[in-house]
Amino acid sequence: MSSIRQQKIESAIRTELANYFLRSTQEICLGSMVTVTSVRVTSDLSLARCYLSIYNTDSKEAVLENINLNKGKVKYEVSSRLKNLRKAPALSFFIDDSLDYAMKIDELLKKGR
Repeated sequence: MSSIRQQKIESAIRTELANYFLRSTQEICLGSMVTVTSVRVTSDLSLARCYLSIYNTDSKEAVLENINLNKGKVKYEVSSRLKNLRKAPALSFFIDDSLDYAMKIDELLKKGR
């Protein structure tokens, strides 16, 4: 269970990441739409795991790889907007496939009828 401070930091990072990905769609996201579904910060506030949903692309892995290649730039942009943090957590990005999984289960349930 995360503390109130962790939850506030997670929310702030999620908001700033979403804004940054919206502004830099062509450069960082390779023209695809990237949504930040959740952010989880460790208890010592040193690492933030960011889960992304990637749309309008054939290769989600290529977009994730480009985001990881520009991880330093993303961290700089996000941390420059978060003025109340002394040290910004390191960012690690993962593809969130929960929506795809839910759609697959829904499709299987419809076939079973």
